[in-house]
Amino acid sequence: MARYEVRALESSDFDAIMELEEGVFGAGGESTLGAYYVRLCTEFFGDTCFVAVADGRAIGYLLSFVRGREVYCTTLAMRPKYQGTRATLLLLRAFLKRILGEVEACWFTVSEQNQAARALHAMLGAREVEVRRGFYGAGDDRILSRIDAEGFARMRPRLERLGLLERAERAAPASGSQRIAEVA
Repeated sequence: MARYEVRALESSDFDAIMELEEGVFGAGGESTLGAYYVRLCTEFFGDTCFVAVADGRAIGYLLSFVRGREVYCTTLAMRPKYQGTRATLLLLRAFLKRILGEVEACWFTVSEQNQAARALHAMLGAREVEVRRGFYGAGDDRILSRIDAEGFARMRPRLERLGLLERAERAAPASGSQRIAEVA
């Protein structure tokens, strides 16, 4: 059984992420992230992007960007051999730990055909809110999903049981608009 490590992206992860991108998406005939995009993640957004490692080799990654009080989770990829393993949960746990308390909403984009990702977004509490035609270019439509404080609060007990979140004391929110982490 592999031992997984999940950590924030670093500059030195560039080649591994590019190789993963090609192996996970490119090999399946999908478009891949460009080198500029990946370089931005490894150089400037490493604090909100994560890599999963097993036996010294990158096996998956999650890329996200915080803008104001919203986070945009753009990509979660895992080598086929590791899909469905604890490594995916560990990536999600690192992501949630990083963003909770800072944002009020989380956005996801996904192709209509990617049922596994859509189910994962729903498990986290996201709701599909619209389809954007040509999101990444002509013919590349994407579903936008969003989880807000209410959705997160609804799913929190399940996420705690799955080990994605630490158990929180159950208390009513103080007042008004609360950040995701402040909603128990």
